[in-house]
Amino acid sequence: MPALTPTDFTGQNAVDGYGPGFFRIAGKVHQGAQVVEADRVTPWGGLDDPGPLLALAGRVDVLFLGLGAQVGYAPRDLAAQLDALGVRVEAMASATAARTYNVTLSEGRRVACALIPV
Repeated sequence: MPALTPTDFTGQNAVDGYGPGFFRIAGKVHQGAQVVEADRVTPWGGLDDPGPLLALAGRVDVLFLGLGAQVGYAPRDLAAQLDALGVRVEAMASATAARTYNVTLSEGRRVACALIPV
């Protein structure tokens, strides 16, 4: 299982690692796709389940969208809906999204990541 670089995230949900079908977040294993914020982790049904992403409005400014092992684009309609709510979306592979989320979280910014397992 690949591990991510340790940083002090006391009281915050950092992504510690990942593997086939799961993510380790703040020391706990979560199966399947997840939406991760500093103070909560929410199971997510993937790109066909926009509800948990739309619920980020007002809580985060940037969402790092992890598309599994693939690099791709956020669906246009989803990106437009989130943009209208004031949430900027950056799509990338899940490993990159997790690392970018951790770094940005450590800077004290209002961020989240939505991760599809690899």
